[in-house]
Formats: sequence, structure tokens, C-alpha cells
Amino acid sequence: MPTSLVTGGAGFLGSHLCDALLAKGHRVICVDNLETGTLNNIAHLRDDRFVHLNVDIIEPYFIDEPVDFVYHFASPASPIDYLRIPLHTLKVGSYGTHHTLGLAKLHRARFLTASTSEVYGDPQVHPQPESYWGHVNPIGPRGVYDEAKRFSEALTMAYHRQQGVDTAIVRIFNTYGPRMRPRDGRAIPTFLRQALQNQPITVFGDGSQTRSFCHVQDLIRGIILLAESGHHEPVNIGNPNEFTLLELAQTVIDVTGSTSPIVHAELPTDDPQVRQPDITKARELLGWEPEVELREGLERTLADAGRDALIGFRY
Repeated sequence: MPTSLVTGGAGFLGSHLCDALLAKGHRVICVDNLETGTLNNIAHLRDDRFVHLNVDIIEPYFIDEPVDFVYHFASPASPIDYLRIPLHTLKVGSYGTHHTLGLAKLHRARFLTASTSEVYGDPQVHPQPESYWGHVNPIGPRGVYDEAKRFSEALTMAYHRQQGVDTAIVRIFNTYGPRMRPRDGRAIPTFLRQALQNQPITVFGDGSQTRSFCHVQDLIRGIILLAESGHHEPVNIGNPNEFTLLELAQTVIDVTGSTSPIVHAELPTDDPQVRQPDITKARELLGWEPEVELREGLERTLADAGRDALIGFRY
């Protein structure tokens, strides 16, 4: 039975990853200090192959049993979180990645770090291939997250080149699905929460900026394929179908049957104007591409999460 360690395993993505690994027959060690994750996301995991350790990985930590795979997903990921705790965000990307890479080295485990499309910043190349170095403002308010992830990638490659650690890097594009926090500040949970209450849907700027939205089940499938491959360079995992924020807002209104009007607010500092993955590498290396289209994914999210969870009654 392989053992997988998942940092950030009580978060949105991490908890879905724990589900998938358990379904594959792994023993799963979830490491999460619950700063942005929640026990609600893992309360259903009562399998004797699952354990949760309440650990803050910015401090050294150790696992006594053998570990085969390390998935490093711990990090504040929403603007509300990394603007609230910017120093901790930087420490997780630096100290946390360093400690977790050291653990993977000790156990000779395959290490995969969850990076982000934010490493491309406000891109001047569209769509974004892995070869693009990005256009990031390192001292802007978003820089604490962008640069934490860019440093995490650099540290991962340094451990691979100097220490021989078997590493992988996934660059995750906008993802959605059940267990999103209703008030985490990102577009889909915000729009769903507002629409389900028939409140005005808040679109920043004129709404012409674009994003590409990947359902969480597609994402997790791609991540596990990457972890089980022998690839070391970054790989984009995301849905290449691009939507404007206005198109997203209208789709949410249609799917929920809402009467919400669309209103506009000031665009946040350094908000990217476009975001679309080039997934050529994922297709060629992993045989992966997304299967769930946006409307179907939103309908699944409504059915799986339930109205009360999406508007925040559980939180």
C-alpha cells in the first residue's frame, strides 16, 4: 500500500486530492494547521488509512513511517487569505516548501508541488505555455502569493538538481467545485453565493478580463497523472476554454435561475487581464485534458455542495 503525504490536505484542493488517493488504495497523511482549511472538508474520511496531523509546516516536521509520494498543497490561495496573512504566505512558500522537500528527500519520495498560473502574473503571452517566464509585479499586493509560488518552484528544481529529489511541478489554473469557501474572494464561489441569494453579482472592472475554469475532478485527475509520471519540469493543468468575467456571471445566473443584477466594482491592483493555459504538454506527456465543461461543472457543484454550503450556512 503506497503512502501519500498531502500538505494542505484539509483545504479545497487538498481534500479532494485526499479523496482520490484513498480511492486509489493509498494510505494518506494529511498535514494541515487549519489556517485556511477546515475539518469539514475531511470529516467524512473515517478510513483507517487516513490520518490528519495539525502541523504548521513553516516549522520543521517529521514523519516516522515510510512515505512514497509527497503532495505539497499547503498555502493560502485566495486574495482574501494572502492579503490577510502575507508574511505567513511567504513563509509557507519558502520555509514550508524547504521543510517538505527535506522530508521527501529523507523518505526518497516522489515530490509534487502545487504551483499556480499566478506565476505568469498579468501575462503578455497568450495563452500561457510553461516556457513563458511571466510578467509579475514582485512588490504589489498580489506579489506575496505570486513570488511565494515562484520561489517554491525554484527551490523544488534546486532540490532536484543538487539533491537528486524526484520532483514535479504543477501549475494550477482557476479551479472550482464543492468545498470552495463561499467568502474566499474568488469569482465562482462569490458569484454562486450572490446568485443563490438573488443579490447583485459583483464584477470587477468592465468584466472583459478573462479566466479559464477547471472542474476540481479534472484537475485532481491530471495532478495524480503528473505525480505518477517521471516528469520534472512544470506542467500546466487547467481548462483552456476561456470566458470573460461577464460571461461567467451570466452563466451562473442562468444555472441558478437567479434574478441577480450584475454590478461593477473597481478592478483590484495587478488583476490579470487574461488567463488561459496552453495544455499541449499535459496532452502529450500525460494524455490529459479536461472533460467537464463550465455549465456542467457549475451544475455539479450546485448538486454536490448544496445551496446552504454555497451561501455559507455551514461556516
